Amino acid sequence: MRVVIAPDSFGGTLTGTEAAAAIAEGWLAARPEDDLVRVPMSDGGEGLLDALAAQGVRREVDVVGVKGLKTRAAWLDLGGGEAVIESAQACGLALLATDERDPVRTTSYGVGQLLDAARQAGARIIHVGLGGSATIDGGTGALLALGLRLLREDGNGLKQGGGELVHLDRIERGWLDDAWDDVEVDYWIDVLDPLSAAPRRYGPQKGLRPDQFGDFEQGLARLADVAERDLGVAPEARVDAGSGAAGGLGYGLRSALGGEYRLGALAVARRVGLEAALDGASLLITGEGRLDDQSTSGKVVTLIREVAKAAELPVAAVVGQLRATPEGIDAIEQASPGGPGDDPYRDVRAAAERLASRL
Repeated sequence: MRVVIAPDSFGGTLTGTEAAAAIAEGWLAARPEDDLVRVPMSDGGEGLLDALAAQGVRREVDVVGVKGLKTRAAWLDLGGGEAVIESAQACGLALLATDERDPVRTTSYGVGQLLDAARQAGARIIHVGLGGSATIDGGTGALLALGLRLLREDGNGLKQGGGELVHLDRIERGWLDDAWDDVEVDYWIDVLDPLSAAPRRYGPQKGLRPDQFGDFEQGLARLADVAERDLGVAPEARVDAGSGAAGGLGYGLRSALGGEYRLGALAVARRVGLEAALDGASLLITGEGRLDDQSTSGKVVTLIREVAKAAELPVAAVVGQLRATPEGIDAIEQASPGGPGDDPYRDVRAAAERLASRL
């Protein structure tokens, strides 16, 4: 039997490639006669560069990290003037321990630096993967890195972090390089929520407390008001599906650089040849760190179900934790019901072996 294995990354524990390898090992332990094809996936968040590694050359640069300290991050040079940015490389949730998560201070500044590094290297088409961020700063950190001036009412510069958004008074294009006029940018999203939904829906996983929701909603609304007035952003942009992705990062970047939102999982699937890999397959296996109600909103699992349905294939999944069972998945095996253990690779491998033994 031909089996296609197409998992997303497992929330800071395994990349998509590692997860695919673990699932394959476990599956073959129970069904050594099967023919396996690995197609690691991503929805634009953490693991995007890993999923597309074979498509280009990885370039590393120094950037300001999510906590405001210097760190190394990478972007992918696809050649021909095309590049991919994984925002999570610079401001990813996986870069922080649980007790370090604080959207009041975390910044997307390094994402702007990655964009500028790609542009200065000759990229004229840049795909920005959004998702898995530890920030809710509306992309203001990235805008500062690109040269825009974000000012308070007293004329002082806006400090970094989402907690500062309520103090934003005006935005000036400042030192934004005119060369951006010749660069095409799009944004690969993993959720379809509007800007206003970012604090309540995704804030808790980033460290935001319920008593802070109102301040952040007010801050993002303030950002949209100022962007509409000073940058000419259309009022409907704040309610566009995907404008709330990565704590509003796409909204901020799009306000300055233009471009459109695209479903990241679909963009990746096309580039890695997922549909072609299904030719002759009898089963499609996917996976992610936590399967919950957010998994069906622009995530890899959503795309996998749609592709499998079109190909009339059954779908199975190996997940770290199961919090919701979406329609269209025929069999699911949990690897770590209580949370990631000491050896996530071993746990995923064991789960895949159990899954293969009962199918």
